[in-house]
Amino acid sequence: MELANQIIAVDFDNTLCFSDWPNLGKPNLPLIQYLKKQKASGSKIILWTCRAGKPLEDATDWCKKHGLIFDAINDNLPEIVELYGNNSRKITCDVYIDDRNMKIEELLAANS
Repeated sequence: MELANQIIAVDFDNTLCFSDWPNLGKPNLPLIQYLKKQKASGSKIILWTCRAGKPLEDATDWCKKHGLIFDAINDNLPEIVELYGNNSRKITCDVYIDDRNMKIEELLAANS
C-alpha cells in the first residue's frame, strides 16, 4: 500500500496556540491557514501533543473553533497501522511541526 498524500504532525502549545500551559492563548493564524490549505489539498493532519485528559479536550475544542479538524490525535493514522502491521509509539508522518524541533544540520553547526 502506498500513501498518496502527505502526513503532517503538529504540536499544540506554542505551535498552533501561543499558550501558557494549561491555559489557551492566541492562535498562530499563518500556521492554521497553512494546515487548512494542506488538508483541503488532501494531506492528513495529526495533532501530536503532550496534553491529555481535560487539557487535551480543551485543545481539540479550541482547534475546532479555529476550523482545524484532525485525522488523528496523539495516534497514527489507521492506514499507517495497516501498512506497517503495528501502532508504533512514534507518530509516522512526512513533516513534524513543533516549536522545539531542531534539524540535524543546525545541531551539528551549533556544536562544532
